[in-house]
Amino acid sequence: MKRTLCTLAVGMTLFLGACAAGPHQLSRSVDDYDQKLYIQNPWLDGILYVIPVIPLAKYIAAIGDFLITDAYAFWFKDAWDMKGTAFTHFNPTPTDGSMSSLLLDDGKWLEIK
Repeated sequence: MKRTLCTLAVGMTLFLGACAAGPHQLSRSVDDYDQKLYIQNPWLDGILYVIPVIPLAKYIAAIGDFLITDAYAFWFKDAWDMKGTAFTHFNPTPTDGSMSSLLLDDGKWLEIK
């Protein structure tokens, strides 16, 4: 019995540990919604952080990603072809300038173009 529980614990750790990485579709979709809302109405977006609607949505989305989305992408696709699944972000139209990712070659901190 003790050996079975230990084997089950190791198996679950390996299964769920792989799910910490992945496309994070739910979390990144909430982040895209947050960005879109901020562009449209910064005050409403700020209020939804204070209330805390957006932080709770991000937390719930991260759990969903960990248990479902990332596990599916990893075990049914990525682990076997050795290529990660990408997430295509929503591409908003800037209304008052935009900031670039710091991962881009021309990205600069606190620069609004």
